[in-house]
Amino acid sequence: MKLITRNQYLEKLINVIGTPDIKVITGVRRSGKSKLLEAFKNHIEQTVPNHNIIGINFNLPEFDHLLAYRPLYDYIQSQYVVGKANFVLIDEVQMCTDFEKAINGLHASEKFDIYITGSNAFLLSSDLATLFTGRTFEIKVFPFSFSEYMQYYDYGDKHAAVDKYMIEGGMAGSYLYKDQEAKYDYIADVFNTLIVRDIRTKYKIRNMQLMDRLVDFLMDNVSNLTSARNITSTFSGLKETVNHVTISSYMQYLCNAFAFYKVRRYDIKGKKYLSSNDKYYLSDHTFRYAKLGTKNMDYGRILENVVAIELLRRGYEVYVGVLYKKEIDFVAIKRNEKIYIQVSDQIIEEKTFEREVSPLLQIKDAYPKIVIARTRHDEYQYEGVRIVDLADWLLNE
Repeated sequence: MKLITRNQYLEKLINVIGTPDIKVITGVRRSGKSKLLEAFKNHIEQTVPNHNIIGINFNLPEFDHLLAYRPLYDYIQSQYVVGKANFVLIDEVQMCTDFEKAINGLHASEKFDIYITGSNAFLLSSDLATLFTGRTFEIKVFPFSFSEYMQYYDYGDKHAAVDKYMIEGGMAGSYLYKDQEAKYDYIADVFNTLIVRDIRTKYKIRNMQLMDRLVDFLMDNVSNLTSARNITSTFSGLKETVNHVTISSYMQYLCNAFAFYKVRRYDIKGKKYLSSNDKYYLSDHTFRYAKLGTKNMDYGRILENVVAIELLRRGYEVYVGVLYKKEIDFVAIKRNEKIYIQVSDQIIEEKTFEREVSPLLQIKDAYPKIVIARTRHDEYQYEGVRIVDLADWLLNE
């Protein structure tokens, strides 16, 4: 498979070399965590003098004898070399029983620079502080961005490329297949056999039929406001025996595994977060095509999904804005930076343009306001609102 250097993530790893943190690489299955760890290993070999790398990949049978925490701990300690920079790189760490005991012991010895990846159902962002007694530094890896997709295929025409990216998405493993249906088969298999299997194993889910129904519902309603109670009400109408507590738990499990990302609502005027109804976005929009088919592409909502994930990839906190009963697609916040964003497939018609711009013009603060659409034109402004082409926005951070 062709490899590209994912500098955004690699630089984050390089910048924390030598810090006492336990570095944890997270992200949806098949998003490239293992390849990133390999690239980091290559960087160490090429740039760090006097290094000693202790590498373990639990996908490989030669490491089966380390699948309990004590043998793992003893093996790594035995590989320590005095006077060298000792790096520990462990891929799929959750496959080792009680792995956290080994990692905490190694960290407490203050002899190793530790980097690990693992399945997200077992290595949750929310659990890192309780799993590990030392400080953790999390590198969140996403499927390929549009910029990485362009780099992988060496495309020159950004507008043609964004049309293809909308269909093919960022699950790079699917790029090996030439037929589009074969690509979707691969993507569906990743979702069904890896993501859902992890969730079932971690949480001992018995009612997989309900989980499958919930997944289909959330995929079909990407970018729509929803809640566990609303879903429960819908399912009850289908004579499904279910309660909102179970649905809420299942939704959280899917977010824990980075299959979906939950985006809360934010009252712009009142400057407060709203607790009722959220939006859910897929970690990669092609999971929807692979699972539900492509008869109803609904480009507007898929564009919104692409922008939501790109904002998260760029490190923003993302919210759905509410102002005078009108909705702003995204309020993106990073430290003192705030951006208001509307997303649309096309804004050629005056009525559509007015619908997208109107809520932004009602916001009275001085933070940037943007409409992102497939304009295929250079950026321009309308009464202070930036109108930006989707491909240009995706390529320019």
